[in-house]
Amino acid sequence: MSAFHTPVMREEAIASLNCNPGGIYVDGTVGGGGHSYEILQKCAPDGLLIGIDLDDDALAESEMNLKPFGRRKILRKGNFADIDKILDDLGIKQVDGILLDLGVSSHQLDTVARGFSFSRDAPLDMRMDKSRGLNAGDLINKLPSKDLEKIIREYGEEMMAGRIVRAISEKRKKTPIRTTAELASIVFKLSPPAVRRKKIHPATKTFQAIRIAVNDELFNLHKAINAGIDVLKPGGRFSIISFHSLEDRMVKDLFRSWEKGCICPPELPFCTCNRKPKLKLIGKKPVTAGEWEIESNFRARSAKLRTAERI
Repeated sequence: MSAFHTPVMREEAIASLNCNPGGIYVDGTVGGGGHSYEILQKCAPDGLLIGIDLDDDALAESEMNLKPFGRRKILRKGNFADIDKILDDLGIKQVDGILLDLGVSSHQLDTVARGFSFSRDAPLDMRMDKSRGLNAGDLINKLPSKDLEKIIREYGEEMMAGRIVRAISEKRKKTPIRTTAELASIVFKLSPPAVRRKKIHPATKTFQAIRIAVNDELFNLHKAINAGIDVLKPGGRFSIISFHSLEDRMVKDLFRSWEKGCICPPELPFCTCNRKPKLKLIGKKPVTAGEWEIESNFRARSAKLRTAERI
């Protein structure tokens, strides 16, 4: 395998899927194929892997890395939110497992031109799919201040959202904010000295918020979970690795909601929604990375793996 992307909690994620020979599995964020490679080994000799990704670079890399598995892997460009449609196009009605590894890949962060990171100056982009949609520069320079503040406050959970947006508004009145360094500098200058000295850059939350908005990540995750549950076979596993609290909260709440089934108010004497449980949670708490992995891959520090089984 290449160094395109280092999968977080690879062993834990593969174990959570409980892969079996002949099974059909979906890697909804195939990336460079790191998790998919292990899935294909576990479901040998005749298991099938469907890999989905929005990123053309990722698909090219996974095609190369998964070549030894021949026709046992199928790669498709698309959004994991459309998992049901992608599988239907392939004539597949149900699968044995689904894995989503959320967030940004190592390759995306390290590729300067993609504009995901502020470690090196680059045009503000942040699109997972480079061929479509508004980029980060469009949002930063064109979005009304109140909408931009809402994004940074809610998606970044940034307490200084108001101050940051006021500074952005003043800057863009004079000249557009075009690069990652310009945006990062605005946030850095507003931050208290104690925050500046921390290991995590003060602009991290702002960049996270803009990236989530550019790619509509929370909406797509919500849609993917509901669609994914319906294409799982009974006993099939759904595993999701998240990297920040908003994602993890959504995964936890939706999994628990579908474990409970009924969504009627507790004061009603009987159920009127007729919503049946569809999931059984595997473990009460999320799985987190071990100290040894965090030491070798700092990105793993915030990762949480949750798994549910179709009933």
